[in-house]
Amino acid sequence: MAFQEKSFESFNKRDMVQAWIYTPLRKPRGIIQLVHGYHEHSRRYMHMILKLNDAGFIVAADDHVGHGKTAYVSDNWSDWGDKGYMTMVEDEHSLRKIVQEEYPDLPYFMFGHSMGSMVARCYATIYGKGIDGLILCGTSGVIQTASSVIPVFKNLIDEGRGEEVDPSCLEMLMGWMWKTERYEENPVTSNTWACGDPDVNADHARDIYSDLLIQPNIRSLYYFANLMNDIVGVKWAEKVPTSIKVYNIAGDKDPVGLYGEGVYAVSNWLAETGHMVKTKVYSGYRHEIQYYLDIRDEVEDGIIDFVNCIIKK
Repeated sequence: MAFQEKSFESFNKRDMVQAWIYTPLRKPRGIIQLVHGYHEHSRRYMHMILKLNDAGFIVAADDHVGHGKTAYVSDNWSDWGDKGYMTMVEDEHSLRKIVQEEYPDLPYFMFGHSMGSMVARCYATIYGKGIDGLILCGTSGVIQTASSVIPVFKNLIDEGRGEEVDPSCLEMLMGWMWKTERYEENPVTSNTWACGDPDVNADHARDIYSDLLIQPNIRSLYYFANLMNDIVGVKWAEKVPTSIKVYNIAGDKDPVGLYGEGVYAVSNWLAETGHMVKTKVYSGYRHEIQYYLDIRDEVEDGIIDFVNCIIKK
């Protein structure tokens, strides 16, 4: 494996996005763009990246604004700027143009986890042309709190409080995720709602590029709620080109996907609008199925099999 470090101006005109292109030893068979989730960064996926490289795929990944090395360089943690959630969508498009300029004509895929899956779902409605497959990991259906908090957050922004950090706002939007009673076998604290493996959680907590202790400002939460609200229903799925094949994976103890209900809702929206969609829900696992030590190889093999089936056709 070899890799290149890239840096480009964000759509928000404030940050310089930090990105990487990882290439396999042999002639590449395709490109997979990796879109990471909330409160993490792209290099948490190194196990997956190496495995995808070994399978012959180039992996392109960046750290979103407000996240990872991008936030470290700019010192703007958990702050997306003032251009809305389209900042992340447009930044992913910038990375795609960079990698496709260097490696044209290869089959192209996008993997998105959690918030990254939401970004990828929005991206597919705007820039879906030329994408062969979409892998959604830990995605959401309808998040009821999103629509209810939008007017509340908008009023606070209009009052000039958009830059403020208010823990009660994060609680309004996402607090229900770690208050669930579906984790009776393991108490939920801090980031453990996302993964039931204590070693994974300990590793995440000591990662200097994961901003677990830094809360987003009200403006960024407003953008996040709008993103959640704008990628739901048949109306969303109709905007995704039917040429894109979709692999939708999650854990059945993941609150983001409403314990499978939201995951299947997304698949049903896509199926109803004529898309080829495959769904796999891992029983007994929470949000971060790609990090559980006992199933991460199975998760990655499923992704590789999905991509290989498309390339062979």
